[in-house]
Amino acid sequence: MAARGQFSSKIGFLLAAAGSAVGLGNIWGFPTQAASNGGAAFLLVYLILAFVLAYPALMAELTIGRYARANVVTALSQLHPSALLKRTGFVVGLSALTVAVLILSFYAIVAGWMLAEFLSPAAQLLQWGAGTNWLSTQGFGRNALMCAVMSLATIMIIARGVEQGIEAWSTRLMPALFLILLGMIIYVFTQPGATTGLKAYLIPNLSQLGDPSLILSAMGQAFFSLSLGVGTMLIYGSYLRDTDNLPRMGAAVTLLDTGFAFTAGLLILPAIYVAQTKGITVFNDAGTLIAGPDLIFQVLPALFDSMGAAGSWLALAFFALMSIAALTSAISLLEVPVSVAVERWGFSRPLAALFSGGIIFAISLLIIWQFDALFNGVITLTTVYGQPLLGVALCLFAGWVMHRHQLLKELSNGHPEIESTWFWKLWPFYVKFICPALILVTFLQSVR
Repeated sequence: MAARGQFSSKIGFLLAAAGSAVGLGNIWGFPTQAASNGGAAFLLVYLILAFVLAYPALMAELTIGRYARANVVTALSQLHPSALLKRTGFVVGLSALTVAVLILSFYAIVAGWMLAEFLSPAAQLLQWGAGTNWLSTQGFGRNALMCAVMSLATIMIIARGVEQGIEAWSTRLMPALFLILLGMIIYVFTQPGATTGLKAYLIPNLSQLGDPSLILSAMGQAFFSLSLGVGTMLIYGSYLRDTDNLPRMGAAVTLLDTGFAFTAGLLILPAIYVAQTKGITVFNDAGTLIAGPDLIFQVLPALFDSMGAAGSWLALAFFALMSIAALTSAISLLEVPVSVAVERWGFSRPLAALFSGGIIFAISLLIIWQFDALFNGVITLTTVYGQPLLGVALCLFAGWVMHRHQLLKELSNGHPEIESTWFWKLWPFYVKFICPALILVTFLQSVR
């Protein structure tokens, strides 16, 4: 079997991990969550919980991954010699693999929507009317073709391996993502109404800080925004070098993710209020802010249409941003089944990428065909139930299954003085007790 891949540089890992974490949810999910839950009050609680909750859970995945040097199924089943814990690890790893496959199956569909919305203004700028209409109209053919294109791009990147595929493309896509985002923020700030959006986002109502629903929403966003619970960060951790400082790398990934979410808010919130200034409906009949797909596919396109010629270029830039964000997250999700196929079944990496990607695309086609019956159900099964429960399991494996001396030895690689730091004094307790409890609370509240 060929040698396992490895990230060649710290920046390569950081951009790849940030690409996994920075997805579509950061760009439309976080900003509208913030706007609907107290603006700056939500932002403050989110930033705190990102380090109190999400960072310790992220460290659990990275530590297990680098210690085991294996895919999620093998890693969890070899942490302890006990036959029962081996079987439990195998089941949890297989569950994480299944959830990753199902998430990518619907995520590829949404990524295809973003690609279609990107190509539609491009067709309009080229004055190709028939193409514009076809690309802007929902239908099985359009959705299947766009999903196929995004799936093929993901397969081709993963087939090239860790350094030449994941790392190389992450170091290209993530800077492009940030530059497009920054350019759009600068433009939107010049529009009437942007100041109102900034105030809603940045000026806190301190009386809302104790609102339980706000805290629970911020907790869920902090956990899910780092793409925890499905083995993506575990497998990326397995490609880290022994000389890399794990606590520092985890903190850098958390900072990059929360920083990008914050920056995305600087675009979306002002853009929403710019749209309102132009007479576009941004609040629904219940008085709450329009969020999710309706924001992306109705409110913002209406805003771009109202801006004349500049609007077409803005739409092109925005949906390029969304397509890149979707692709960087899809790359990390596909790596989960590919690593299993390579390491457990002996597939070559190109064959593993094609085989895994093909199966996921087939599931995507089934969801597109039976959209009303399957789409929301798959999302609920994976993100509402699967991710938080797997997040608890991974924390328990790091805190209870791995021996304390194993944790210390692994963390000492790249950080020899770890035993004398506050991180080592606090993190083992956090990952044993606090993280599982907080994630379970979030889970129970979300399914009530």
